[in-house]
Amino acid sequence: MSKAFTRESEDAGDDEDVPLPPLPGNGKNYITPAGYARLRAELLDLIDNERPRVVEVVHWAASNGDRSENGDYLYGKKRLREIDRRIRFLTKRLEIAEVTDPAVHHGNDQIFFGATVTYVDELDVQRVVTILGIDEADSARGEVTWVSPVARTLLKARVGDVLSLVTPAGTMEIEVLRVDYPEKAATP
Repeated sequence: MSKAFTRESEDAGDDEDVPLPPLPGNGKNYITPAGYARLRAELLDLIDNERPRVVEVVHWAASNGDRSENGDYLYGKKRLREIDRRIRFLTKRLEIAEVTDPAVHHGNDQIFFGATVTYVDELDVQRVVTILGIDEADSARGEVTWVSPVARTLLKARVGDVLSLVTPAGTMEIEVLRVDYPEKAATP
């Protein structure tokens, strides 16, 4: 059989669109202005810098002849698929994003999207979490998504409220100690 009728690589099927993580029932994709800016910057960097650089390498590698054993060509094509997949993902997420500025609640003691909440559990362990969007929360930095169980428990509560947090280990009582929001940016 001629090489012209064989697949370029076994994983060429991974070009398929990966489904977006599901949103809650209301379909909102809340995100802070800073999170939106980060995703947009990543998208623009992929489009303006990374993709053209990889295309140039693939073009150079293809001009060298035999592509079947050309590592630069094969890796470059795979990397292009990864970049294109990420571009599609970011584009879709930014299209449905609903930018919500938590600074409008600055000084408020009620918990809304974007709040940094300090709470203590029944074991006297104090925790600080920031409630952010699905696409921007990083648990390593103490950030939780607004659809997480702890965030859903905390939302709409106020300083001093005692709440029941359902965990895999059972229900735990937590008390809200403090609520902070970022300050409004000064307009020049």
